[in-house]
Amino acid sequence: MNISKQSVEKIVESVGGKENIVAATHCVTRLRFALKDEGKVDKEALESIDLVKGSFSANGQFQVVIGQGLVDKVYNEMVELTGIDRATKQEIKDAAEAKLNPLQRAIKTLADIFIPILPAIVTAGLLMGINNILTGQNIFYEGKSFVEVHKEWADLASIINLIANTAFVFLPGLIGWSAVTKFGGSPLLGIVLGLMLVHPDLLNAWGWGAAKEEGNIPVWNLFGLDVQKVGYQGQVLPVLVASYVLAKTELFWRKRIPDAFQLLLVAPLSLLFTGFLAFIAIGPITFAIGNGITSVFVSVFHNVPAIGGLLYGAIYAPLVVTGMHHTFLPVDLQLITNTGGTFLWPILVLSNIAQGSAALAMMFLAKDEKLKGLSFTSAVSAYLGITEPAMFGVNLRYRYPFISAMIGAAIGGMFITLNKVIAFSIGVGGLPGFLSIVQQKWAPFFIGMAIAIVLPFALTFVLGKIRKDHN
Repeated sequence: MNISKQSVEKIVESVGGKENIVAATHCVTRLRFALKDEGKVDKEALESIDLVKGSFSANGQFQVVIGQGLVDKVYNEMVELTGIDRATKQEIKDAAEAKLNPLQRAIKTLADIFIPILPAIVTAGLLMGINNILTGQNIFYEGKSFVEVHKEWADLASIINLIANTAFVFLPGLIGWSAVTKFGGSPLLGIVLGLMLVHPDLLNAWGWGAAKEEGNIPVWNLFGLDVQKVGYQGQVLPVLVASYVLAKTELFWRKRIPDAFQLLLVAPLSLLFTGFLAFIAIGPITFAIGNGITSVFVSVFHNVPAIGGLLYGAIYAPLVVTGMHHTFLPVDLQLITNTGGTFLWPILVLSNIAQGSAALAMMFLAKDEKLKGLSFTSAVSAYLGITEPAMFGVNLRYRYPFISAMIGAAIGGMFITLNKVIAFSIGVGGLPGFLSIVQQKWAPFFIGMAIAIVLPFALTFVLGKIRKDHN
């Protein structure tokens, strides 16, 4: 497809002109702008341009969806037209972050830590789902699993399970790498810190409860102070806080130790200080806080499951719009570690599917070919767990599809919560999401999925016929 100079000029004009652009870069599908004033953006004019498939603001960046294979050409043409300097993604992030308030910065920090490790967690969840299909009873044969009948598959299932569990067993290592990098420290030290918290010599975190009841938790005696020799497998808060301390400690020593001695002193001093602090104070305190957070969510969803499922189903999509949904990933991981499953993540799946169904309904309503194509492709994307094209490109533009999807997700969320549906891991947040649901709860989850597919589609279609503002 040829990129017209006029179309690129219109994009620049629609975002407030060259003088409103602080910096610009692009990713695989989107132009990313750091703007002086997003209030100057003319979204209606912007989204009427043929090249543009949607636009939205997130984490202080204004992003324009162009599409794979075209965005780099549009970006190059824009640089030539405006003379703006080429910027890296990090420079755009830094420019955008300067405009965020403390809460937005905290949310963005969590997102920057967890998004890089999300592919490993999702892959682990998907593989665990495949293993559970092979080893679960009553799926293929009554009273038996597939590997019990076909024993030649047993070792394959065992290897799949080992590969899948690795990301969860060594989760602090992944978080340590990402968090220390985010806080300005050395990624390698972050990995060592995370792995140190799950060292085999420590009492496994999953055995801590039983050991506490029996009164035989192993301890170190440090000059009269008893420190529990407990690991933090699957825990989030201990490694997050320890990573921050490690990064700041490393930066402290780097500024004060001569270059000739940094290799010998910076890493040992940083790790020793953070390690002692992690086992003496950070670990026990944040472990208790994590258990407290888990207890609050469990209590709400146990005592008033209908309200919990209804509210979380309704607000999840708006949380995605604000970027606050990233704050719930640590809660999901904590729930999986402490209770064996999360009741929040299955609702996320229904919310994503509901947004896809609302976008799909718009395909049947629209007469404009561009909107038809965008609605279909974004619906497919949402069904596979990526909702931004559906939400920002279609549903939020017309509002009633977005609201219809919220209603469908809320009703579906209430239903599956009442039926105590939980996920044993985080997987693909779309139609393949059933692979991460405990097998015994597949039936109610599939009913919840049906609600999330049918209800938003029907509501959007009926409202669209009434409103007729989608042509």
